[in-house]
Amino acid sequence: MLARLASRRFLEIRQAFRQSSQASRSLSTALNYHLDSPDNNPDLPWEFSEANKQKVKEILSHYPSNYKQSAVIPLLDLAQQQHGGWLPVSAMNAVAKVIEVAPIRVYEVATFYSMFNRSKVGKYHLLVCGTTPCMIRGSREIEETLLNHLGVKRNEVTSDGLFSVGEMECMPGTQNPKRIKSGPEGGNTTLLTDPKPPPCRDLDAC
Repeated sequence: MLARLASRRFLEIRQAFRQSSQASRSLSTALNYHLDSPDNNPDLPWEFSEANKQKVKEILSHYPSNYKQSAVIPLLDLAQQQHGGWLPVSAMNAVAKVIEVAPIRVYEVATFYSMFNRSKVGKYHLLVCGTTPCMIRGSREIEETLLNHLGVKRNEVTSDGLFSVGEMECMPGTQNPKRIKSGPEGGNTTLLTDPKPPPCRDLDAC
């Protein structure tokens, strides 16, 4: 019985992906490249604040001087917190300068981990689990409910700047219906209480 249910759900998910090329793009290559924009290009100046420069020194002190590059993740996280929850390319370049590596080495890390946002996000960035166990248990329906309620598409920000919705892979406890993370501006994320499985007709029902 469970096997038949899972098989049927897999077929529904595959069919949904085939019907929407845009959805397919947003799940794969959409986040793997950078296009310059007026508020995100390498010509914009960016540097750590005076307070964060002290934090940079503290972070680097945990690593041997010839392994500065090992600090790339905590430094990117610090830069993201300073920049309102997302990383412009100029911030990544600043991190590369601090750890004395080619910028591409920093881009590789920033594009690999979903914890780093390379476009603007809301003050509260809602991340819905996109792994297969969560999809079987209805995470796509929960995401759709959030998007409809907020009136945005995935990775768009509401007009008041408060909310955005994205996808996260391999969220802890994916065997349970804990599928949504939210964090205040700066990036510290907390797990919301268990949303109810579908059908969700409105946000309060979830």
